[in-house]
Amino acid sequence: MQMQFTLAPTPDDASLEKGRLMFAAPVEFLKGVVAMSGLPAADRIEVCFAGRSNVGKSSLINALTNRKNLARASNTPGRTQEINYFTTEGGPYLVDLPGYGYAQAPVAIVAKWQQLLKSYLAGRVTLRRAFVLIDTRHGIKAVDEEILTLLDRSAVTFQVVMTKSDKVNRAEREQAIAQVKAALGKHPAAYPEIVVTSSEKGEGIETLRAIIASLN
Repeated sequence: MQMQFTLAPTPDDASLEKGRLMFAAPVEFLKGVVAMSGLPAADRIEVCFAGRSNVGKSSLINALTNRKNLARASNTPGRTQEINYFTTEGGPYLVDLPGYGYAQAPVAIVAKWQQLLKSYLAGRVTLRRAFVLIDTRHGIKAVDEEILTLLDRSAVTFQVVMTKSDKVNRAEREQAIAQVKAALGKHPAAYPEIVVTSSEKGEGIETLRAIIASLN
């Protein structure tokens, strides 16, 4: 039987408060990693954020942590060249992965990023969940399917977070959600709840905080 995908429900008050407290505490940049040998000690769980270049990862991380410049946002795709680690107080590592699919950089450098991304997703034993960001304006594309398939093969549970929901109208939003649900049906590692977010408007941010806090 094919799994049924739904929008993530609003968490209960206790879960919302747990998420609020986790992200109200200091969240600090730990290090940028350019090779698997540079990863920090696997002494706690971690969650990662993956997505096409310019999908809004930095903006989402900044919104989650209530910090404007924790993760550096850029209008130029492909600027995140490292695996960036952030620490939460008593919680998991937050891991910002290099954007995939497009980058204004030499081909050899892009290839190196992609290999690092694949090695990380396949080999990090403390990775509890990958949040795969999908632009609500575009839905799941072929380049996203490559990452989703890699996560399936690596047996890493992933959850789709739809970004930039404020950039579309209601009909476009519903169409995008339907497209994402249909695409996820082919992926056994997909978590069945989709989170719809807008970093600018704050939609879905409290829900995502609560989800991350629940994994700890």
